[in-house]
Order: sequence, then structure tokens, then C-alpha cells
Amino acid sequence: MTGRCAGGVITIADLGEFGLIAAISDLLPDSTELIVGIGDDAAVIRAPDGRVVATTDLLIEGRHFRRDWSAASDIGRKAAARNLADVAAMGARPTALLIGFAAPGDLALDWVLELVRGLAQECAVAGASVAGGDTSSAETIMLAVTALGDLAGREPVVRSGARPGDVVALAGTLGSAAAGLALLAAGLRPGEAGSAGGNADLADLTLAHFRPQPPYDAGPQAAAIGATSMIDISDGLIADLGHVAESSGVRIELRSGSLGAEPVARIDALQTAASLVSADWAQWVLAGGDDHALAATFPPQVVLPERWTIVGRVAPGRGVLVDGRPWSGSGGWEHFRDQV
Repeated sequence: MTGRCAGGVITIADLGEFGLIAAISDLLPDSTELIVGIGDDAAVIRAPDGRVVATTDLLIEGRHFRRDWSAASDIGRKAAARNLADVAAMGARPTALLIGFAAPGDLALDWVLELVRGLAQECAVAGASVAGGDTSSAETIMLAVTALGDLAGREPVVRSGARPGDVVALAGTLGSAAAGLALLAAGLRPGEAGSAGGNADLADLTLAHFRPQPPYDAGPQAAAIGATSMIDISDGLIADLGHVAESSGVRIELRSGSLGAEPVARIDALQTAASLVSADWAQWVLAGGDDHALAATFPPQVVLPERWTIVGRVAPGRGVLVDGRPWSGSGGWEHFRDQV
């Protein structure tokens, strides 16, 4: 049910809780992973490995997304991506999402259905499904997303396994989402007529902020070839590798020459964006979040697939160094300290 009622736009209050759930259910495809899906007290999901990888995340309007910047479908895709990437970072294959959704009753139904389409689209990319969830009323839009995954018989790849002598490698790109956010904050909307010259490269940066593209299959791939630790780069490379260094009791030494080059970073686009907003593109690469690349450590004898780029090494010690020196800027996002 979409469109308009006699009073104007159909809202979620017009449908009520159970009508909304029915409308959402109609948009979600069936999955072979689901034994029992939406409609019962709880979902039942296959767990062939006998173990389930689980992670959860909270997204709040004004903190994690803005409706005046992002389409509802992009918000849905990003909400799914940031959780599915965490599953991949454990070396697991994403299987399902559980979604908690709260919103004001006057929110347009069409917006919610577009959000659900985005969630379903990103799940399809990762090979997962939406298994169920809950709805509630609230003064602002909130999404609580739980992602589940299957290890397929492998051991999980945790943050505490890095060892001196390992190489540090990256799958995915860095800096694009942070650059896109900076462009938006400066009032630039690349890709729109008359905006930033219609620069396609800059439009790709804002798209990276709206709709990250985690390399989901790289996580299980890394686990299969012997990764000793792995993490999803959500808060910033320095901050997230700092978690690996602390958990493993090692020092991670990065090379800026490897980080500041293709395929890790879209240098031309980043430099152009930095010139427009008077920023340091290296800060985006090293400390920008939301790209959801995967960083992993591997024994030095492992032959890495082409998608993995070596960007540093693990050594005895503590912390994260860049070209032999501690990073002097912010390492990345940290809740309760950083402000929007």
C-alpha cells in the first residue's frame, strides 16, 4: 500500500503497527537460510556451522544519517552494510539481519518502504536476508540492526591474533566516505547540475558516504588463507588498527606510500575534494571512517590474492606508527568525545 490518502501522504500511523509490518514483509524476498521468518514470535535461521557470529549496531537520525542528504534507500543500504561488514571481518559469511525500527507516526509510509528496499538490496549483495525485527513509535527515527553470520567450519578471525612479522593488508578503499561527508558539510552536492562542476569523481565520493561497498567476500577469503587478525574499518584506519595492536599486544607500522595510492585510495578525487574544502586528504585516508574496508594481518609467507594490498607490518611494541612516527592527528571517530 503506497500513495496518498484523502488527507494527503499516507503515514505509518495510518497503517498502524501490524499494517506496517505486513507492508514491510511484502518487500522482503524469501531465503533458504530462513526456516521461520517474519510472522512468528522469533525467527529460526539455519546455522550449518553450529556457531553463529552476531553483531549489533544503532543508527539515530541526526547522528548517523540525515534525511535531507540521503535517500531512504541509501540509509537502508548503509545500515545493512555497516553490520554485514562486521560479520565479514570475523571471517564469516553474512546470513541474516534483524531490524529494530522506531519512528514518529507522521513519517511517510513511502519513505519507510524505500528504506526497507535499501536494506533488502544490500542484503542481496552480501548474500544475506532480513529475518525479522520490531517496530515502535519514537520522536526520531532509529534503527537497531543485528547481523548474523556463518563461519563455515573456520575459526573466527579475531583482533588479538596479530604477531610480530605479520604483514598488514587492506581490501577495499579508504578516505572516500570521509571526503564525501566533508563535501556535503560544505554545502557541495557533486553530481547535481551546477554543483562542483558536475565532477563524476567527486560524485563517487559522496556516493561512498551514502552507500559504502564493503568487500564482504574478502573476509571469508582472508580467513581461508590464514589471516591472523582482521577488523572492519568503520571509525578510521588508525583508530581501528589501534584496537588490533592493543588486543594483540603488538605495534603496527604503516607505510603512507602504500596507503596514499591506488587501489587503497582514490587519490585524484581525494586531492580535488581536499582543495575544495581546505582539508588534508591524508587525514581522510588514515582517520576517516565509514568506508568499511577490511584490514587484516597475515603471516609473511602467505601469498595474498590481488584484492589485498600490503600497507604495513606488525612489530614488537605498542600502538600504530605511520612511516616510523606516531600519528599526530585524530585517529578516527569515538562516540561521547567527537561532536557532529
